[in-house]
Amino acid sequence: MSHHAIESDTQAPKGTPAAFVRHCSSDLRSGFLVFLIALPLCLGISIASGYPPIAGIFTAIIGGVVGSLVSNSEMTIKGPAAGLIVIAVGCIQDFGGDGVLGGFTGADLSAYQAALAVGLVAAGLQIAFALFRGGMLADFFPLSAVHGMLAAIGVIIILKQFPVTLGVSIGGEPLELLKEMPKAVLEANPEIAAIGVVSLLVMFLWPAVGRRIKPLAALPSPLVVLAAAIPMGLAFDLNHPHAYVFAGHQHEVGPNFLVSMPERILGMFDDVTGPDFGALAQAKAWKWIFMFFMIGTLESVLSAKAVDLLDPYRRRTDLDRDMLAVGLGNAASAMVGGLPMISEIVRSRANIDNGAKTRWANLWHGFFLLVCVALIPMLLHRIPLAALAAMLVFTGY
Repeated sequence: MSHHAIESDTQAPKGTPAAFVRHCSSDLRSGFLVFLIALPLCLGISIASGYPPIAGIFTAIIGGVVGSLVSNSEMTIKGPAAGLIVIAVGCIQDFGGDGVLGGFTGADLSAYQAALAVGLVAAGLQIAFALFRGGMLADFFPLSAVHGMLAAIGVIIILKQFPVTLGVSIGGEPLELLKEMPKAVLEANPEIAAIGVVSLLVMFLWPAVGRRIKPLAALPSPLVVLAAAIPMGLAFDLNHPHAYVFAGHQHEVGPNFLVSMPERILGMFDDVTGPDFGALAQAKAWKWIFMFFMIGTLESVLSAKAVDLLDPYRRRTDLDRDMLAVGLGNAASAMVGGLPMISEIVRSRANIDNGAKTRWANLWHGFFLLVCVALIPMLLHRIPLAALAAMLVFTGY
Protein backbone atom coordinates (compact mmCIF):
# COMPACT_ATOMS: atom_id res chain seq x y z
CA MET A 1 0.00 0.00 0.00
CA SER A 2 1.40 3.41 -0.88
CA HIS A 3 2.12 6.11 1.69
CA HIS A 4 -0.67 8.20 0.09
CA ALA A 5 -3.26 5.43 0.64
CA ILE A 6 -2.32 5.10 4.31
CA GLU A 7 -2.61 8.86 4.65
CA SER A 8 -6.16 8.96 3.30
CA ASP A 9 -7.09 6.02 5.54
CA THR A 10 -6.09 7.90 8.68
CA GLN A 11 -8.21 10.92 7.76
CA ALA A 12 -11.17 11.53 10.05
CA PRO A 13 -13.95 9.05 9.22
CA LYS A 14 -17.38 10.52 8.43
CA GLY A 15 -20.67 8.79 9.20
CA THR A 16 -21.60 8.05 5.59
CA PRO A 17 -23.48 4.92 4.43
CA ALA A 18 -20.13 3.57 3.15
CA ALA A 19 -18.55 4.17 6.59
CA PHE A 20 -21.42 2.18 8.16
CA VAL A 21 -20.00 -0.90 6.44
CA ARG A 22 -16.31 0.01 6.62
CA HIS A 23 -16.23 0.76 10.35
CA CYS A 24 -19.00 -1.68 11.29
CA SER A 25 -16.86 -3.84 13.61
CA SER A 26 -15.51 -0.95 15.74
CA ASP A 27 -18.82 0.96 15.82
CA LEU A 28 -20.87 -2.14 16.62
CA ARG A 29 -18.50 -3.14 19.41
CA SER A 30 -18.54 0.35 20.94
CA GLY A 31 -22.33 0.59 20.52
CA PHE A 32 -22.71 -2.69 22.41
CA LEU A 33 -20.43 -1.59 25.28
CA VAL A 34 -22.20 1.79 25.50
CA PHE A 35 -25.54 -0.08 25.56
CA LEU A 36 -24.35 -2.01 28.64
CA ILE A 37 -23.71 1.30 30.43
CA ALA A 38 -26.82 3.04 29.02
CA LEU A 39 -29.32 0.32 29.97
CA PRO A 40 -29.16 0.69 33.77
CA LEU A 41 -28.62 4.46 33.56
CA CYS A 42 -31.69 4.97 31.34
CA LEU A 43 -33.82 2.95 33.78
CA GLY A 44 -32.41 4.76 36.82
CA ILE A 45 -32.77 8.26 35.33
CA SER A 46 -36.39 7.46 34.35
CA ILE A 47 -37.37 6.29 37.81
CA ALA A 48 -35.58 9.22 39.49
CA SER A 49 -37.44 11.59 37.12
CA GLY A 50 -40.84 10.23 38.16
CA TYR A 51 -41.44 8.62 34.75
CA PRO A 52 -42.06 4.87 34.19
CA PRO A 53 -38.72 2.97 33.90
CA ILE A 54 -39.19 2.17 30.19
CA ALA A 55 -39.49 5.90 29.28
CA GLY A 56 -35.70 6.34 29.38
CA ILE A 57 -35.21 3.36 27.08
CA PHE A 58 -37.67 4.84 24.54
CA THR A 59 -35.59 8.05 24.65
CA ALA A 60 -32.26 6.32 24.02
CA ILE A 61 -33.64 4.18 21.17
CA ILE A 62 -35.04 7.29 19.44
CA GLY A 63 -31.85 9.23 20.22
CA GLY A 64 -29.81 6.47 18.57
CA VAL A 65 -31.86 6.59 15.39
CA VAL A 66 -32.57 10.33 15.02
CA GLY A 67 -29.18 11.43 16.36
CA SER A 68 -27.20 9.33 13.92
CA LEU A 69 -29.38 10.24 10.92
CA VAL A 70 -29.71 14.02 11.50
CA SER A 71 -26.67 15.22 13.48
CA ASN A 72 -23.12 15.30 12.11
CA SER A 73 -21.68 14.79 15.61
CA GLU A 74 -19.69 11.59 15.17
CA MET A 75 -19.04 10.72 18.82
CA THR A 76 -22.01 11.94 20.89
CA ILE A 77 -24.51 9.46 22.31
CA LYS A 78 -28.04 10.83 22.61
CA GLY A 79 -30.22 9.80 25.54
CA PRO A 80 -31.78 10.78 28.87
CA ALA A 81 -29.42 12.68 31.17
CA ALA A 82 -29.00 12.86 34.93
CA GLY A 83 -28.74 16.65 34.54
CA LEU A 84 -32.44 16.86 33.62
CA ILE A 85 -33.70 14.70 36.53
CA VAL A 86 -34.30 17.67 38.81
CA ILE A 87 -36.46 19.48 36.23
CA ALA A 88 -38.32 16.33 35.12
CA VAL A 89 -39.24 15.27 38.65
CA GLY A 90 -40.13 18.89 39.53
CA CYS A 91 -42.53 18.98 36.58
CA ILE A 92 -44.12 15.62 37.51
CA GLN A 93 -44.61 16.76 41.14
CA ASP A 94 -46.04 20.11 40.07
CA PHE A 95 -48.72 18.25 38.10
CA GLY A 96 -49.57 16.09 41.13
CA GLY A 97 -47.54 12.90 40.59
CA ASP A 98 -44.85 11.22 42.68
CA GLY A 99 -43.54 8.77 40.07
CA VAL A 100 -43.09 5.14 41.00
CA LEU A 101 -43.03 5.83 44.76
CA GLY A 102 -45.85 3.73 46.19
CA GLY A 103 -46.93 2.41 42.79
CA PHE A 104 -47.83 4.15 39.55
CA THR A 105 -51.32 5.57 40.21
CA GLY A 106 -53.85 7.45 38.05
CA ALA A 107 -52.51 10.77 39.39
CA ASP A 108 -48.99 9.70 38.34
CA LEU A 109 -50.21 8.80 34.85
CA SER A 110 -51.90 12.18 34.29
CA ALA A 111 -48.80 14.03 35.60
CA TYR A 112 -46.65 11.91 33.25
CA GLN A 113 -48.85 12.73 30.26
CA ALA A 114 -48.78 16.43 31.18
CA ALA A 115 -44.96 16.26 31.32
CA LEU A 116 -44.94 14.67 27.84
CA ALA A 117 -46.95 17.63 26.47
CA VAL A 118 -44.45 19.99 28.13
CA GLY A 119 -41.58 18.01 26.57
CA LEU A 120 -43.15 18.20 23.12
CA VAL A 121 -43.51 22.01 23.16
CA ALA A 122 -39.96 22.38 24.56
CA ALA A 123 -38.77 20.19 21.64
CA GLY A 124 -40.53 22.57 19.23
CA LEU A 125 -38.58 25.46 20.76
CA GLN A 126 -35.33 23.50 20.37
CA ILE A 127 -36.09 22.89 16.68
CA ALA A 128 -36.76 26.63 16.20
CA PHE A 129 -33.55 27.43 18.12
CA ALA A 130 -31.60 25.20 15.70
CA LEU A 131 -33.27 26.58 12.56
CA PHE A 132 -32.52 30.16 13.66
CA ARG A 133 -28.88 29.13 14.22
CA GLY A 134 -28.81 29.63 17.99
CA GLY A 135 -25.94 27.15 18.49
CA MET A 136 -23.37 29.96 18.47
CA LEU A 137 -24.81 31.21 21.79
CA ALA A 138 -22.90 28.38 23.47
CA ASP A 139 -19.69 30.32 22.87
CA PHE A 140 -20.94 33.22 24.99
CA PHE A 141 -22.19 31.22 27.96
CA PRO A 142 -19.87 31.29 31.00
CA LEU A 143 -18.64 27.78 31.76
CA SER A 144 -18.48 28.50 35.49
CA ALA A 145 -22.28 29.02 35.53
CA VAL A 146 -22.78 25.62 33.89
CA HIS A 147 -20.38 23.92 36.31
CA GLY A 148 -22.23 25.53 39.21
CA MET A 149 -25.58 24.39 37.89
CA LEU A 150 -24.35 20.82 37.31
CA ALA A 151 -22.75 20.68 40.77
CA ALA A 152 -26.07 21.71 42.35
CA ILE A 153 -27.93 19.10 40.30
CA GLY A 154 -25.34 16.48 41.40
CA VAL A 155 -25.94 17.29 45.09
CA ILE A 156 -29.73 17.06 44.65
CA ILE A 157 -29.44 13.69 42.85
CA ILE A 158 -27.31 12.29 45.70
CA LEU A 159 -29.77 13.53 48.36
CA LYS A 160 -32.76 12.06 46.52
CA GLN A 161 -31.21 8.72 45.55
CA PHE A 162 -29.22 7.82 48.66
CA PRO A 163 -32.36 6.88 50.67
CA VAL A 164 -33.45 4.63 47.75
CA THR A 165 -30.15 2.70 48.01
CA LEU A 166 -31.15 1.94 51.63
CA GLY A 167 -34.72 0.92 50.77
CA VAL A 168 -36.24 3.98 52.46
CA SER A 169 -38.83 6.31 50.87
CA ILE A 170 -38.31 9.99 51.73
CA GLY A 171 -39.64 13.03 49.86
CA GLY A 172 -39.09 16.76 50.25
CA GLU A 173 -36.87 19.68 49.31
CA PRO A 174 -33.06 19.17 49.23
CA LEU A 175 -32.45 20.72 52.66
CA GLU A 176 -35.27 18.68 54.20
CA LEU A 177 -33.73 15.56 52.63
CA LEU A 178 -30.35 16.43 54.12
CA LYS A 179 -31.95 16.69 57.58
CA GLU A 180 -33.63 13.27 57.09
CA MET A 181 -30.40 11.42 56.14
CA PRO A 182 -29.55 10.10 59.65
CA LYS A 183 -33.15 8.82 59.95
CA ALA A 184 -32.84 7.11 56.55
CA VAL A 185 -29.70 5.29 57.72
CA LEU A 186 -31.38 4.19 61.00
CA GLU A 187 -34.54 2.98 59.22
CA ALA A 188 -32.69 1.22 56.38
CA ASN A 189 -34.15 -2.05 55.11
CA PRO A 190 -31.12 -4.38 55.66
CA GLU A 191 -31.55 -6.59 52.55
CA ILE A 192 -32.14 -3.62 50.23
CA ALA A 193 -29.35 -1.63 51.89
CA ALA A 194 -26.96 -4.57 51.36
CA ILE A 195 -27.69 -4.44 47.60
CA GLY A 196 -27.37 -0.63 47.60
CA VAL A 197 -24.09 -0.52 49.53
CA VAL A 198 -22.48 -3.30 47.46
CA SER A 199 -23.55 -1.44 44.28
CA LEU A 200 -22.10 1.84 45.59
CA LEU A 201 -18.80 0.17 46.50
CA VAL A 202 -18.57 -1.37 43.02
CA MET A 203 -19.24 2.00 41.33
CA PHE A 204 -16.53 3.75 43.34
CA LEU A 205 -13.90 0.97 43.52
CA TRP A 206 -14.19 -0.85 40.17
CA PRO A 207 -12.18 1.74 38.14
CA ALA A 208 -9.26 1.19 40.58
CA VAL A 209 -9.57 -2.61 40.15
CA GLY A 210 -9.50 -2.10 36.36
CA ARG A 211 -6.27 -0.09 36.65
CA ARG A 212 -4.64 -2.89 38.66
CA ILE A 213 -5.94 -5.85 36.61
CA LYS A 214 -5.93 -4.70 32.99
CA PRO A 215 -8.33 -7.31 31.45
CA LEU A 216 -11.06 -6.23 33.90
CA ALA A 217 -10.85 -2.59 32.75
CA ALA A 218 -13.01 -3.48 29.73
CA LEU A 219 -15.98 -4.30 31.98
CA PRO A 220 -18.00 -1.13 32.71
CA SER A 221 -18.88 -0.57 36.39
CA PRO A 222 -22.69 -0.47 35.81
CA LEU A 223 -22.50 -3.96 34.28
CA VAL A 224 -20.54 -5.27 37.29
CA VAL A 225 -23.17 -3.70 39.56
CA LEU A 226 -25.93 -5.62 37.75
CA ALA A 227 -23.86 -8.83 37.91
CA ALA A 228 -23.73 -8.44 41.71
CA ALA A 229 -27.16 -6.93 42.39
CA ILE A 230 -29.41 -9.26 40.36
CA PRO A 231 -28.18 -12.46 42.12
CA MET A 232 -28.53 -10.68 45.50
CA GLY A 233 -32.12 -9.74 44.60
CA LEU A 234 -32.82 -13.37 43.67
CA ALA A 235 -31.22 -14.60 46.91
CA PHE A 236 -33.45 -12.25 48.93
CA ASP A 237 -36.48 -13.40 46.84
CA LEU A 238 -37.53 -9.80 46.07
CA ASN A 239 -39.95 -11.04 43.42
CA HIS A 240 -42.39 -12.26 46.08
CA PRO A 241 -43.80 -9.97 48.83
CA HIS A 242 -42.75 -11.20 52.28
CA ALA A 243 -41.51 -9.99 55.65
CA TYR A 244 -38.33 -10.97 57.49
CA VAL A 245 -36.92 -10.18 60.93
CA PHE A 246 -33.46 -8.66 61.37
CA ALA A 247 -32.02 -7.66 64.78
CA GLY A 248 -35.48 -7.82 66.33
CA HIS A 249 -37.13 -5.59 63.69
CA GLN A 250 -39.54 -6.73 60.98
CA HIS A 251 -38.92 -5.51 57.42
CA GLU A 252 -41.07 -5.88 54.29
CA VAL A 253 -39.66 -6.64 50.83
CA GLY A 254 -41.29 -7.41 47.50
CA PRO A 255 -41.44 -6.62 43.77
CA ASN A 256 -41.85 -2.90 44.57
CA PHE A 257 -38.07 -2.92 45.16
CA LEU A 258 -37.48 -4.16 41.59
CA VAL A 259 -37.75 -2.33 38.24
CA SER A 260 -41.27 -2.62 36.85
CA MET A 261 -41.08 -3.87 33.27
CA PRO A 262 -43.44 -5.46 30.73
CA GLU A 263 -44.16 -9.10 31.64
CA ARG A 264 -43.91 -10.48 28.10
CA ILE A 265 -41.91 -10.28 24.87
CA LEU A 266 -42.78 -7.12 22.86
CA GLY A 267 -44.79 -5.89 25.87
CA MET A 268 -42.93 -2.56 25.56
CA PHE A 269 -45.38 -1.51 22.83
CA ASP A 270 -48.25 -1.64 25.36
CA ASP A 271 -46.40 1.05 27.34
CA VAL A 272 -46.34 3.64 24.54
CA THR A 273 -48.07 6.72 26.03
CA GLY A 274 -49.09 9.97 24.34
CA PRO A 275 -49.05 13.53 25.74
CA ASP A 276 -52.07 15.24 27.33
CA PHE A 277 -52.27 18.58 25.51
CA GLY A 278 -54.96 19.80 27.94
CA ALA A 279 -52.15 20.40 30.45
CA LEU A 280 -50.80 23.24 28.28
CA ALA A 281 -53.82 25.35 29.24
CA GLN A 282 -52.33 25.66 32.75
CA ALA A 283 -49.93 28.56 33.27
CA LYS A 284 -47.44 26.42 35.21
CA ALA A 285 -46.86 24.24 32.12
CA TRP A 286 -45.08 27.13 30.42
CA LYS A 287 -42.61 27.54 33.27
CA TRP A 288 -41.55 23.90 32.81
CA ILE A 289 -41.48 24.21 29.01
CA PHE A 290 -39.03 27.08 29.35
CA MET A 291 -36.92 25.15 31.92
CA PHE A 292 -36.72 22.02 29.74
CA PHE A 293 -35.86 24.12 26.72
CA MET A 294 -33.21 26.26 28.43
CA ILE A 295 -31.41 23.64 30.52
CA GLY A 296 -31.75 20.84 27.95
CA THR A 297 -30.44 23.03 25.12
CA LEU A 298 -27.55 24.39 27.18
CA GLU A 299 -26.47 20.99 28.47
CA SER A 300 -26.73 19.43 25.02
CA VAL A 301 -24.76 22.11 23.19
CA LEU A 302 -22.02 22.25 25.84
CA SER A 303 -21.77 18.44 25.96
CA ALA A 304 -21.41 18.30 22.17
CA LYS A 305 -18.61 20.89 22.38
CA ALA A 306 -16.88 18.95 25.17
CA VAL A 307 -17.08 15.69 23.22
CA ASP A 308 -15.47 17.39 20.19
CA LEU A 309 -12.46 18.16 22.39
CA LEU A 310 -12.20 14.46 23.36
CA ASP A 311 -12.60 13.19 19.78
CA PRO A 312 -9.22 11.71 18.69
CA TYR A 313 -9.92 12.93 15.11
CA ARG A 314 -10.79 16.45 16.34
CA ARG A 315 -13.96 16.56 14.18
CA ARG A 316 -16.17 19.61 14.69
CA THR A 317 -19.89 19.23 15.35
CA ASP A 318 -22.30 21.61 13.60
CA LEU A 319 -24.08 22.69 16.81
CA ASP A 320 -27.22 23.89 14.99
CA ARG A 321 -27.56 20.57 13.20
CA ASP A 322 -26.91 18.67 16.44
CA MET A 323 -29.55 20.75 18.22
CA LEU A 324 -32.00 20.02 15.40
CA ALA A 325 -31.38 16.29 15.96
CA VAL A 326 -32.00 16.71 19.71
CA GLY A 327 -35.19 18.73 19.10
CA LEU A 328 -36.58 16.22 16.58
CA GLY A 329 -35.58 13.37 18.89
CA ASN A 330 -37.32 15.03 21.82
CA ALA A 331 -40.48 15.57 19.78
CA ALA A 332 -40.58 11.89 18.76
CA SER A 333 -39.74 10.81 22.31
CA ALA A 334 -42.55 12.89 23.85
CA MET A 335 -45.06 11.41 21.38
CA VAL A 336 -44.41 7.83 22.56
CA GLY A 337 -43.83 8.44 26.27
CA GLY A 338 -40.06 9.07 26.51
CA LEU A 339 -37.99 11.43 28.64
CA PRO A 340 -36.26 14.49 27.17
CA MET A 341 -32.82 13.72 25.68
CA ILE A 342 -29.55 15.59 25.27
CA SER A 343 -26.11 14.82 23.84
CA GLU A 344 -24.92 12.91 26.91
CA ILE A 345 -21.31 13.27 28.03
CA VAL A 346 -20.67 10.15 30.15
CA ARG A 347 -21.90 7.72 27.48
CA SER A 348 -20.20 9.77 24.73
CA ARG A 349 -16.92 9.54 26.64
CA ALA A 350 -17.36 5.76 26.92
CA ASN A 351 -18.10 5.66 23.18
CA ILE A 352 -14.76 7.36 22.42
CA ASP A 353 -12.86 5.18 24.92
CA ASN A 354 -14.33 2.03 23.34
CA GLY A 355 -12.92 2.97 19.94
CA ALA A 356 -16.00 4.08 17.98
CA LYS A 357 -15.17 5.59 14.61
CA THR A 358 -18.45 7.19 13.43
CA ARG A 359 -21.92 8.23 14.57
CA TRP A 360 -23.27 4.76 13.68
CA ALA A 361 -22.12 3.61 17.14
CA ASN A 362 -24.98 5.77 18.50
CA LEU A 363 -27.39 3.88 16.20
CA TRP A 364 -26.06 0.50 17.37
CA HIS A 365 -26.47 1.44 21.05
CA GLY A 366 -30.13 2.27 20.34
CA PHE A 367 -30.57 -0.96 18.39
CA PHE A 368 -29.24 -3.12 21.26
CA LEU A 369 -31.53 -1.32 23.73
CA LEU A 370 -34.52 -2.00 21.49
CA VAL A 371 -33.69 -5.71 21.15
CA CYS A 372 -33.05 -6.07 24.88
CA VAL A 373 -36.27 -4.39 26.05
CA ALA A 374 -38.41 -5.98 23.32
CA LEU A 375 -37.15 -9.53 23.84
CA ILE A 376 -36.02 -9.92 27.48
CA PRO A 377 -38.01 -7.44 29.62
CA MET A 378 -38.60 -10.26 32.16
CA LEU A 379 -34.87 -10.29 32.87
CA LEU A 380 -34.78 -6.49 33.32
CA HIS A 381 -37.54 -6.83 35.92
CA ARG A 382 -34.95 -8.61 38.12
CA ILE A 383 -32.87 -5.43 38.51
CA PRO A 384 -33.18 -4.01 42.07
CA LEU A 385 -34.02 -0.29 42.27
CA ALA A 386 -31.32 0.13 44.95
CA ALA A 387 -28.64 -0.80 42.38
CA LEU A 388 -29.89 1.84 39.91
CA ALA A 389 -30.05 4.43 42.71
CA ALA A 390 -26.43 3.63 43.62
CA MET A 391 -25.35 4.31 40.01
CA LEU A 392 -27.12 7.68 40.14
CA VAL A 393 -25.50 8.57 43.48
CA PHE A 394 -22.15 7.92 41.76
CA THR A 395 -23.22 9.95 38.70
CA GLY A 396 -24.28 12.82 40.97
CA TYR A 397 -20.94 12.63 42.76
